[in-house]
Amino acid sequence: MRIGPNTFAEVDYVLEDELGEVLDDSSAEDGEPLRYVHGYGMLVPGLEKRLAGLDEGASAEVVVPPEEAYGLHDDELVYAVDRDLAPSALEGDEIVLQSEEGDERVTHVVEVGPEEVILDGNHPLAGLTLRYRLTVREVREATADEIERAAVAFDAEREEHQPSDTAGFVPLLSLTRPKSGLPN
Repeated sequence: MRIGPNTFAEVDYVLEDELGEVLDDSSAEDGEPLRYVHGYGMLVPGLEKRLAGLDEGASAEVVVPPEEAYGLHDDELVYAVDRDLAPSALEGDEIVLQSEEGDERVTHVVEVGPEEVILDGNHPLAGLTLRYRLTVREVREATADEIERAAVAFDAEREEHQPSDTAGFVPLLSLTRPKSGLPN
């Protein structure tokens, strides 16, 4: 069976940047294969597009440009906040910003200075060309339950509003120290 609309696929992968640095590996100790229902935007668009038509057992190497992955890096999403707003921030921390309306935006601390903290609202992989080495472990018709869950997740993702800039957002009081591994 081939990967196509409403099929469930399980895929082992190694993800590298354009210089060959391994960013994630499903065979790592804490790694997991990709498990998804095809056609519901559960993967970055360029990867899902390139998986279409692969058979169970197939191996492939695919390249996904930034425009079809996490987007280009947007310099307008990098900005400084007063150090007093995030006094315990460390480089690499995740800080959730919140607007007066309650909208949230995840940012990453990229620099900590004596007066200010530099935050980046881009996905950590924004601007990168992604290279995947893949092996399709399983392909089968998705169950009705799997399709329903994929459709609900797809609708929720489309409804989630991400503002185009961070004007009016302030850091929440808590930060998250990242675990090792690939950021979301």
